[in-house]
Amino acid sequence: MGLLKGVDFTGLSVALLFFNLLVGLVVGIGANWGTQLTHPLPPATVVKMLKDNGIQKVKLFDADSGILNALSKSGIQVMVGIPNEMLYSLSNSMQAAENWVSKNVSSHVSNGVDIRYAAVGNEPLLSTYNGTFLPTIFPALQNIQSALIKAGVSNQVKVTIPINADVYDSGGSDLPSNGDFRPDTKDLMLEIVKFLSDNGAAFTVNIYPFISLYNDANFPADYAFFNGYSSPINDNGRIYSNVFDANHDTLVWALQKNGFGNLSIIVGEIGWPTDGNLNANVKNAQRFNQGFMSHIKNNAGTPMRAGPVDAYLFSLIDEDAKSIQPGNFERHWGLFYWDGTPKYQLSLGTTGSNGLVAASGVQYLEKKWCVMSPSASLDDPEVALSVSYACSNADCTSLGYGTSCGDLDARGNISYAFNSYYQINNQLDTACKFPNLSTVATGDPSTGNCKFRIMIRASSSSSENAGAGSLEKPSCLGMVFVFMFLYTIL
Repeated sequence: MGLLKGVDFTGLSVALLFFNLLVGLVVGIGANWGTQLTHPLPPATVVKMLKDNGIQKVKLFDADSGILNALSKSGIQVMVGIPNEMLYSLSNSMQAAENWVSKNVSSHVSNGVDIRYAAVGNEPLLSTYNGTFLPTIFPALQNIQSALIKAGVSNQVKVTIPINADVYDSGGSDLPSNGDFRPDTKDLMLEIVKFLSDNGAAFTVNIYPFISLYNDANFPADYAFFNGYSSPINDNGRIYSNVFDANHDTLVWALQKNGFGNLSIIVGEIGWPTDGNLNANVKNAQRFNQGFMSHIKNNAGTPMRAGPVDAYLFSLIDEDAKSIQPGNFERHWGLFYWDGTPKYQLSLGTTGSNGLVAASGVQYLEKKWCVMSPSASLDDPEVALSVSYACSNADCTSLGYGTSCGDLDARGNISYAFNSYYQINNQLDTACKFPNLSTVATGDPSTGNCKFRIMIRASSSSSENAGAGSLEKPSCLGMVFVFMFLYTIL
């Protein structure tokens, strides 16, 4: 749909909720907390980091009891998530819905967790799912709502469904006023919208300007940001100089045309990755996220909706075990690296600091790295197999054209792959035993923007997830990446 292209990707996962902005001061800010990491920080560490940064709301993609327990009496408002895989059972069994609410909502509310939302599914209507969840998403939503009512918590906890922006479009034009729900999803969307409206809930939508640029080489880059676009769109006197406003207001028009113009909107995910793609870098991410903060801080809203914008910035922490099927950038959306270190200067407007506050008390493994041995030959037939194995079982998404480590030579690329595998496997001696190719070094091989990172020590709560075998099996796309990478360096 022209510049208002929807996003056709699996939802990803961590975000900041910018809410109730007064005179340029953000007084309610939240973060989506994703957990697809080989070495997750202890929940208590992340909760402290949220509080140190003045983040007052958090959105989860499941209902992990350890995380919810850490949030107890923290003063942080919580949205718990229900994975798509659970929709079938929840849609077909009221008892299953009641059990889920009892275990994951009621018990934690009574324990001091300030749960405000239950997110039913995550982008379940994506076209890439081929309609898998079409029969189950609405019944699951109804059953969870009924279970919340039965449990006596429905006044505090509201249902919602994080939905991808591709469920609506502007009919092939770039004018938001032409917005409506796509014909193939319209009937279902109107059922969902009416149900949300009847129960005092909000419509949650994920908007990704980065994906518009990623999908379309002809997309005007400056239109993805909040400054610098020289050809704003005039829609009957409403001026759009960035695609976020235009996309948001396309949804506003879709709701208005169907009789739900007053329905609250939450932007469930919006952000910019820092690696894994030519346009995914620290400079662009800082420009986008700080631009977004400045854009919404004075309650200006959008041309169709003045007032505070309720939005989650994606994401809080990088997740090195996420699927890279949508793209190598998937593991790099965080404001923080996986060890809780800030990536760039960003003012959230919630504390006296003009920057992000790092996680405290993080412990690291020894300062040693697995690299390609100086005596090893690039012509060794084991190189291709070894790099393929390392990248399939670790994270090589910072390698490739336009990435943070894109300027490494062949030996540097191989060393990066070896070290990623070595660190993810907790620096085990056997993890740096690539046949006649590798050695352990005590000098940091990092260069420029390319960091050869040392892994954090696995906490007792996450040790079962760390190390060999903890990563999901590589997808076909992941293997294609490995072979393209090998072709490039050898």
